[in-house]
Amino acid sequence: MKEVVVNKNASGQRIDRFLQKAFPELPQSLICKTIRKKDIKVNGKRTEANYKLNEGDVITLYIKDEFFEKQKNSDDEFLSTDGKVNIIYEDENILLADKEPGLVVHEDNDNTSDTLINRIKNYLYKKGEYNPEEELSFAPSLCNRIDRNTGGIVICAKNAESLRILNQKVKDRELTKLYLCVVNGVPKQKKARLTAYLEKNEKENRVVISDRKTPRNRTIITEYQVLETRNGDSLLEVDLITGRTHQIRAHLSYIGHFLLGDGKYGLNKINKEKGYPYQALYSYKLIFNFSTDGGILNYLNGREFTAKNIWFLEQFKKGEKRK
Repeated sequence: MKEVVVNKNASGQRIDRFLQKAFPELPQSLICKTIRKKDIKVNGKRTEANYKLNEGDVITLYIKDEFFEKQKNSDDEFLSTDGKVNIIYEDENILLADKEPGLVVHEDNDNTSDTLINRIKNYLYKKGEYNPEEELSFAPSLCNRIDRNTGGIVICAKNAESLRILNQKVKDRELTKLYLCVVNGVPKQKKARLTAYLEKNEKENRVVISDRKTPRNRTIITEYQVLETRNGDSLLEVDLITGRTHQIRAHLSYIGHFLLGDGKYGLNKINKEKGYPYQALYSYKLIFNFSTDGGILNYLNGREFTAKNIWFLEQFKKGEKRK
């Protein structure tokens, strides 16, 4: 037998879905069968698979203990990760981290445990705000992603309600994320809205841009404005109207102005000459501009956050080679 008290982060979920997340070793078929046999009860009474949990509900599962034996969970890897988290803003619901270039946001093909999300989990664990033993179906989660070699602001939801709201806001474009980048050359148009089509090549981990729509590619829209030019290079502010893989890097390269430091879509000879070790791209500004109700996050509406230490700005303004 197993007894679980529903906490705030678990409330609002269907009981069958909660149990699948809380106890992944329990087969879904067994959960459904046990509910039908009345061997899973809520507050001492029979329940249905679609019952939505309330905070404080007591779930009793009359199932063999072998299904609840603790198994090694990859989520525990955060305990051995002790890297620094550069925090731009934090409250009881969210954390805004300034990710350094070179750090991955989630575990990648290298299976590294030193990821941004693991650093955040470790930080919150030490603060006493996150305990995986108590949170059976929720863990702090990132609401946006940026490439390993791109720096900038990443949003982390610290509870289930904030995660639900932020995921919807990102989907509905009620958050504005602006990027800074340095490109080779000077675009003819100082401000433009670019439209093209992007196709991913999974094997080569790159994308191909085209002016022609095909069944395999997807529309991309990129807005930019030139903020400054210096020594034949340009500092751009970019707004992604669509958010596709490598969109900024590939789209700007397609129009003849690759990001300095970008070895995939640029020229390594020029990158080396100008001293950029990785792409000069930074997600530097986040604006909360809700057009619909933000629930417990309404207090963020209208607020703007900016990253401070953007590694390539000083180099660009001086026009000097990076040491």
